[in-house]
Amino acid sequence: MKIQHTQVQSTNNSVFETLETAIREFMNNRSWTELQFAENERIDCNMNITVKQYKHEENTFQCELLFQVTRPVFNSNYNTTIFSMRDNSFNFTYKEFDPLEFNINTMDDNLTALLAYYAYFFIGIDLDTFAPLGGTDVLRNCEIIVNNAQSMSDPGWKAFGDNRNRHGIINDYLDGALEPLRQMMYRYHRLGLDEMSNNADRGRTAVTESIELIKEAHSNRPLSDLPQIFTDFKRDEIVNIYKGQHGTEKERESVYNILSDLNASQNREWTKIKK
Repeated sequence: MKIQHTQVQSTNNSVFETLETAIREFMNNRSWTELQFAENERIDCNMNITVKQYKHEENTFQCELLFQVTRPVFNSNYNTTIFSMRDNSFNFTYKEFDPLEFNINTMDDNLTALLAYYAYFFIGIDLDTFAPLGGTDVLRNCEIIVNNAQSMSDPGWKAFGDNRNRHGIINDYLDGALEPLRQMMYRYHRLGLDEMSNNADRGRTAVTESIELIKEAHSNRPLSDLPQIFTDFKRDEIVNIYKGQHGTEKERESVYNILSDLNASQNREWTKIKK
């Protein structure tokens, strides 16, 4: 967790250090679920908050959040990214040394609402990679936060706004029409990548099947941005699974065609799959 504040001029830089500590403790020290995780099972997430504007007199922050959630691949020293994106509306009010308190049923502080939303989202998508739809109960908390935040004036929460705002992401992710995308999360990671060290061909076959599930999700909801978001941050990993003529020619051709249709902006990279 890092707060970058080089873009703002302030005579009180300690507020950024205090805020960074407060956020780190809020995210890491709170028991977000009743699930028990060993220390080595804790979710690895990088959160980089860039402060665009800070008004000391009003204690207001206009920020951008860039996050990346990863998980280890079994029997390897490789960590795979399971979700990564940018939130351009990470705005909140914070007075130095104020305690960060959160109640899921009472949305009266945007900072803790933001942090709680992402905490549940990180946990939920991680659980989805270990069991089919495994994160549903946790992800429902994101939905509750979004619904309760509709009365707030802060950006990023509103329904029918940006498809990539917080409402748009969780609404799409939990939509039944996009269930193949969530099934893909399990098949790609647990049956695909985790199996690579035992049987590379079997693992690659599962990855191929998971990419076909992304195609199904896109067919069900063509306007959802989630398939493109996934293929953007998975681009290099997917290419490396197939390039160098790994897998059958039929597999590579199928994967290339699907990805080219889903995310044509990355076609220069997808062509490497066939080489």
